[in-house]
Amino acid sequence: MFWRTVGRIIVVALAFFIAAAAAAVVLLTLGLERITGALHRMAPSDDVVATMFDLVNQGLALTAGLSILPALLVVVIGEIARIRSVVYYVAGGGAALASAPLLARVEETGALALPEQAVWQVFATAGFAGGFLYWLIAGRNA
Repeated sequence: MFWRTVGRIIVVALAFFIAAAAAAVVLLTLGLERITGALHRMAPSDDVVATMFDLVNQGLALTAGLSILPALLVVVIGEIARIRSVVYYVAGGGAALASAPLLARVEETGALALPEQAVWQVFATAGFAGGFLYWLIAGRNA
């Protein structure tokens, strides 16, 4: 019994880190694609350097440590309730990562400001990928 519990804790932690890494890769690749498209649509007279600094500052705000809490909450609830549904982990991962821009905006301005639709799409897609990968590794056997 003891070793089974320890083994489950190790599998859950490993699955969470692998799923987080996969979500980060999806977030990075989709985000870079969206950023590249936005920079190509800029007029030649616009200040590209200032725009790039703004994008980096926004990216740092979005990758704050606060953004991991919703994903941990989804995993803990799923493990305690022994939820094995792929829909729960995919939807929960998407919702957890889609809440990251909201949490970053609350911290930044003190009021709730909704991000652009492209940001929602990129973060939700990365969350869906991370949630699905977590389900494949650990969620099926919750």
